[in-house]
Amino acid sequence: MKFSDKLLSQTLIQLCLQHEIDHIVISPGSRNAALTIGFTGHTDFVNFSIVDERCAAFFALGLAQQLDKPVALVCTSGSALLNYYPAVAEAFYSDIPLVIISADRPVDLIEIGDGQTIRQENVYSNHILYNANCIEGKQSYNESVITEALQMAIDQKGPVHINTPFSEPLYGTVAALQVEIKRPIFNRTSENIIDDISSFAQKWNDSAKKMILVGVLPPDSLERRFIDVLAEDESIIVLTETTSNLSHKDFFPAIDQLIAPLEESEFLKLQPDILLTFGGMVVSKKIKAFLRAYPPKEHWHIDVKKAYDTFFCLDHHFKMIPNNFFHNLIPEINNVKSVYKFDFKEVSGDRLSKHSKYENVAPFSDFKVFSEIFKSLPRHTQLQLSNSATIRYAQLFHLDPSLRVFCNRGTSGIDGCTSTAIGAAWVSKLQTIFVTGDVSFLYDSNALWNNYIPNSFRIIVINNNGGGIFRILPGAKETDHFNRFFETQHGYSAKHLCEMYNIEYTMVSKLKGLKKELSVFYDTSERPKLLEVFTPSEINDTVLLEYFNYIK
Repeated sequence: MKFSDKLLSQTLIQLCLQHEIDHIVISPGSRNAALTIGFTGHTDFVNFSIVDERCAAFFALGLAQQLDKPVALVCTSGSALLNYYPAVAEAFYSDIPLVIISADRPVDLIEIGDGQTIRQENVYSNHILYNANCIEGKQSYNESVITEALQMAIDQKGPVHINTPFSEPLYGTVAALQVEIKRPIFNRTSENIIDDISSFAQKWNDSAKKMILVGVLPPDSLERRFIDVLAEDESIIVLTETTSNLSHKDFFPAIDQLIAPLEESEFLKLQPDILLTFGGMVVSKKIKAFLRAYPPKEHWHIDVKKAYDTFFCLDHHFKMIPNNFFHNLIPEINNVKSVYKFDFKEVSGDRLSKHSKYENVAPFSDFKVFSEIFKSLPRHTQLQLSNSATIRYAQLFHLDPSLRVFCNRGTSGIDGCTSTAIGAAWVSKLQTIFVTGDVSFLYDSNALWNNYIPNSFRIIVINNNGGGIFRILPGAKETDHFNRFFETQHGYSAKHLCEMYNIEYTMVSKLKGLKKELSVFYDTSERPKLLEVFTPSEINDTVLLEYFNYIK
């Protein structure tokens, strides 16, 4: 093995190993040479080389999402680390551990007009858990702040930034380590336990209308025994989203399908006494609008780190994981007689019947295409969804419970969805299928400049020639210059990108062709595949609006 002769590089590399951070995504540069030499010279690291820093960061986010442990990013100085920022913000709000390691010039070369320098210290200050600003030559200090940063990424599950200045020359190597790191003492953060569950259990037992709303959750987060107990109670409605990865025949997925057509009297019947929430960000705007207009008497949120007052009525934050919360609560509660669930099972059944009928009569459009795609997905696969229209259409359909569903909902941006999906695909043992819109796909097209795309990876691009979601938003189409500045019609396809990156390409623009291609699309191949589906942008919004009218 070879090591950089920079002591700071040696310190950082040893500490990463001690903290079991062994997946490293490196973007090329000169100022980070000591880091690149250190990581690539050690056989215990899995190293990736990705040129575009924005793509690299989202690729690392996909790795960390699936590994459930920190992944490190390494870049040179200057604007390189600014390109990490979208993924840093996503990791911050999605509780995904990333370790950002930026090379820098020594402090005496900052702000003197030297090339490729910016103010790197604390550059992510609004969206970072910890900033470790190392000082060249300060061994004890550097070891301390790096340890703190890595510990924070593990304990708090989020991004940390380690800024590492290196003076020239940058490429020197040694055959043996020159610094010895003492093994750190791990002080894991403990979860808070409810001191007195009885008062909350009493309120729960006294309430005939309890709503549980579940946001983004990794698969298998909640124990089945708790799911079954909640499903049996007549006084509990459990609303889940595609990204909740939580299913039961008596739960209510497809929230917008359920509540969008409700009348005033039905909203009053649905208004809960207690709202219990857990998981990450909620996609549905309609459930947010409903709970703000018809707030519960009490809102409780379960999360180790944070509780957002999304509905402007938050009463209590249980700082624990959901399994521990229900482990404490369920022995203290009783099934409550109520018509709450029954009423909305009837509503839901009616909606599902009409939904099925509309699927059969809907013309070829975004709605029809998503319907066919979601019905075609093989069981036990990983489904990665892009943001904007894709994730919203996904909320209208009942997906097979065996699917493992992911989307970057921390900041809900389209900027790195493809890169994230590729990173996740590299880790996952399951086939990964990525469904995206044309604007999201083109925006992150550098994601395909990547040597780590598995042959089993599948991309489906729904190309409606622009930002079709803006046609759906109230008042958007009536604005001046809508096509150019909102919908951004472009006329491009993915064909030439696929040719350049050696991805098998197929396109369809009719329902018959779509069904035929989907029947073989997921089969084994020697290259990744991309299916581009062209839909008529001029009717997509009308078909969707007619859907909501149809299911009333």
